[in-house]
Amino acid sequence: MNTEYSYDCKAIKNDLEDLLTEKRFEHTLGVAYTAAALAMAYDEDMQKAYVAGLLHDCTKYMSQDENLVFCKNHHITLSKAELKTSSLLHAKTGCKMAEEKYHIKDPEILNAICFHTTGCPDMTMLEKIIFIADYIEPQRCFDPDLPFIRNMAFHNLNEAIIKILRNTLVHLEQSATTIDPMTQKTYDFYCRMEKQHD
Repeated sequence: MNTEYSYDCKAIKNDLEDLLTEKRFEHTLGVAYTAAALAMAYDEDMQKAYVAGLLHDCTKYMSQDENLVFCKNHHITLSKAELKTSSLLHAKTGCKMAEEKYHIKDPEILNAICFHTTGCPDMTMLEKIIFIADYIEPQRCFDPDLPFIRNMAFHNLNEAIIKILRNTLVHLEQSATTIDPMTQKTYDFYCRMEKQHD
């Protein structure tokens, strides 16, 4: 598939390599390549998937306070969960940074970055791909179900999303971490969708 936008991926990579920690940069490359592979498997735009993967964590170098200031300066509305949980902020700040600093104008890419942490009900294909790629890229090793989820991702995106969200919710509950309502809404949406197809 062709895209109406073109991107200087080499320049983006070079910039991110300077900004991110080595481990975060390796994760970023893993997500970008995994997203491109999923896009290829599902006949989606590989360049969009690759660029969204590259930029999904583009503000991870910023501290919690820096992210909060960025949100305030850019009038980004935050939920209570986002205010409490620093790991959620980078999705929204990353979306804005991708638009402003890296000149990403494609709303599909921007939304995929924005929703890559929590997901959202009725995601587009690109949003699904980035959400899943962030979880299954080769550097990840935190979930014993990863081999199963990786295989599932190339056969049924919705089932992979449900499994990822179920495991995420269990982990958040066990660790007493605040659950963003969007994560629960996304899980409920895809569970209902799967039941309708049964």
